[in-house]
Amino acid sequence: MALAFFGLSIFLFLNLDLDGASFSPASAASDSGPEITYGSVVKLMHERTKYRLHSHDVPYGSGSGQQSVTGFPNVDDANSYWIVRPQPGTSAKQGDSIKTGTIIRLQHMKTRKWLHSHLHASPISGNLEVSCFGGENESDTGDYWRLMIEGSGKTWKQDQRIRLHHVDTNGYLHSHDKRYQRIAGGQQEVCGVREKRADNVWLAAEGIYLPVTESK
Repeated sequence: MALAFFGLSIFLFLNLDLDGASFSPASAASDSGPEITYGSVVKLMHERTKYRLHSHDVPYGSGSGQQSVTGFPNVDDANSYWIVRPQPGTSAKQGDSIKTGTIIRLQHMKTRKWLHSHLHASPISGNLEVSCFGGENESDTGDYWRLMIEGSGKTWKQDQRIRLHHVDTNGYLHSHDKRYQRIAGGQQEVCGVREKRADNVWLAAEGIYLPVTESK
């Protein structure tokens, strides 16, 4: 119930149409969950550790100095919501389905910055740094991630195993059990790696899923 009320507040904040929206908790992995469409607000769960992709208004103390991105252990956290957005300049619109191979952007719900990567080294492992950068009217190709659905699925749905492949650096969104000790104590590092590994598989878990827009 708390999730539903929080979801309602998100949509009021975003001025989105609630008609037909699905308030969905995490469920057992399957290929029959609701579709994730542009405009949906989701939490991404790291498959192996179950931590959620997270950001907050705390800069890295090294590398780019941009807003940090981590893995967060608790499910009930407002800083782990991301809005699924299309690549600028395409005909994609709110409510459209998203097929494997599509370039998407993820906008952090609370700070309005974009999930971003570049060639700076990540703080713990020295892999590719993943940060949040920009704003509503400031986005570049460092925010572009190619959706890659694992298995036979062609359209993104809740609880499907996915990878996010960064267009500029060729790195996969990755996490592992290497944890911060000070600024983000107990949270784990999120970074990019250029190889396919078991640790760069994610699932869309809790979220608010906008209904698929019917073609006219």
